[in-house]
Amino acid sequence: MTGNVYVSMLIIALTIYAIRLMPFLFIRKPIRNRYFRSFLYYVPYVTLAVMTFPAILTATDQIWAGVAALIAGLIVAWFWGDLFAVAITCCAAVFICGIIL
Repeated sequence: MTGNVYVSMLIIALTIYAIRLMPFLFIRKPIRNRYFRSFLYYVPYVTLAVMTFPAILTATDQIWAGVAALIAGLIVAWFWGDLFAVAITCCAAVFICGIIL
């Protein structure tokens, strides 16, 4: 049983290394296509959003508190854009919803 774990870890390590190595092997020139560059620019933001969105809704026992925090955070981020203000607003929204509900 232990041998399978080491084989699995080796396969995972090689897969991750291959994914990171391929751009260096196949893309030698700078990328000039503006659509592809735009796509690559937004990939980290989309990845972060996809990982964060479910956590916002399920972080509390009440899903409505998570929805309220999400809406409040989006509004504050849209108008002010300050990360600290967004975090405080989301915490306050969850606290208020916890008291009300």
